[in-house]
Amino acid sequence: MILDGREAASAVYETLKQQISELSTPPKLTVFLVWDDTSSLSYIAQKRKYALYVWMDFELIRLSAETDEASLLAHMDEKNSDTTVSGIIVQLPLPKHIDTKRVIAHIDHDKDVDGFTPASIGNLFLGEDRYVSCTPKGIMRLLAHYDKEVEGKRVAILGRSNIVGKPLALLMINAGATVTSCNSRTQDVAEITRWADIVVLAMGQPKFLKPEMVREGATIIDVGFKKVNGTIFWDADYDLLKSRTDITPVPGGVGAMTVAMLLENTLLAFKRTHQYS
Repeated sequence: MILDGREAASAVYETLKQQISELSTPPKLTVFLVWDDTSSLSYIAQKRKYALYVWMDFELIRLSAETDEASLLAHMDEKNSDTTVSGIIVQLPLPKHIDTKRVIAHIDHDKDVDGFTPASIGNLFLGEDRYVSCTPKGIMRLLAHYDKEVEGKRVAILGRSNIVGKPLALLMINAGATVTSCNSRTQDVAEITRWADIVVLAMGQPKFLKPEMVREGATIIDVGFKKVNGTIFWDADYDLLKSRTDITPVPGGVGAMTVAMLLENTLLAFKRTHQYS
């Protein structure tokens, strides 16, 4: 089975559009971009496209790469206090002269729709319903869309980033899965992946996962990729694995769900601020 993220995301968008159509005012997502990075502009274009599709207001604040940290924080303060803004994200990466951790922590926790602030991570650790990082949340929703049970399953997560690996491990644990988190120093990775019912790849190692490393019928969620000589390669060897596993396509997998979850979090933030049930 191909776990089509675009199909699952489309269902989310239709639900969001219906819910937003019933509001007296639309939610608003504000995005800060501190330089004209090509990849960042591409990601933002997708966010804008689907925000407008579901009738959500979208605002992009573009600042030059020379913007200092104090100026960025001052701009963020304005949006933190702006009651028309439901969600705020800062597009990463930031220029090296800006402290990314300090900037992320500066986002009002009620508007942290990316789920990156210490408060959001703490709530996730405690199993409380708040804002969950969009890619891990998208993975969980994609599995649910295709009726892939998580409770009681064995899950191997390859990669331990703060954006994907770590929060996903917490989500899986909270859902009742048995989780093994692997990193670059993990030994006998193939033994772990062959043991797993669900394998999530978030490493950036081209075609790392081969058929002999997973059991037939396993579920493969591929998030990691790396560009080599202008060509993007994903962590799983998709062509060899698609006939014997349930796997996300490349592209068209988790990336589509990430944007959908961002907009869902923005609507959730709007409803909490305006005290909707």
